[in-house]
Amino acid sequence: MENVPKSVGIVLDGNRRFAKRLMMKPWMGHEWGAKKIHELLGWCIDLGVEEVTLYAFSIENFDRPKKEFDFLMDIFEKEFADALKNPNVEKNGIKFNFIGRIDMFPERVSSKMKELMKKTKDYDKLTVNFAMAYGGRAEILDASKKLFEKVQKGEVKEINEEEFRKCLYLQNYPDLIIRTSESRLSGFLLWQGSYSEIIFLPDIMWPEFTKQDLKNSVKEFYNRKRRFGR
Repeated sequence: MENVPKSVGIVLDGNRRFAKRLMMKPWMGHEWGAKKIHELLGWCIDLGVEEVTLYAFSIENFDRPKKEFDFLMDIFEKEFADALKNPNVEKNGIKFNFIGRIDMFPERVSSKMKELMKKTKDYDKLTVNFAMAYGGRAEILDASKKLFEKVQKGEVKEINEEEFRKCLYLQNYPDLIIRTSESRLSGFLLWQGSYSEIIFLPDIMWPEFTKQDLKNSVKEFYNRKRRFGR
């Protein structure tokens, strides 16, 4: 497709409701959601998207029931371990980043995240940012603390938007944000998404998301006139 947004953010929502619809345990939907991410990355490569940021686990998600939380940690550990061994990661030049307070995760999960970032840091065809232990307010708070420390050390002479941007988890701004299952952002990229085009798909659960849904979202994106406040 022509005129594809360079950077896309997606809120991956609806896994549990999808599982309930199929009369499965709610947390079983996360397995379906993980498989969908595999497909999504292939679609992004096919369409020419250069960066995708996925809201996969919020700070509030740490309050999920223990059985579901443990199930999710097992999925994360397995998926990241598999990515470390997957030859298609290098073949397709996929760079992985994890943004958020990732040290909140169990060491068995956070260590895989750090290893995957280190291994793929020089790949440059598709950048995949996983927002993990993430919250938009937490990001702004952490960036403010980091900027304050820089001012104290004399590293920053003037406080402005550019210096603040450098302190965020994610420095790039998404052109398009897609949210499945609901019609709200739930704190996703509050600073970076100020002028992103937002498309809500409240009737589509994340495991149901298709390549055509992505293409339709891209088409709608380019049918909009972006004014950036002007």
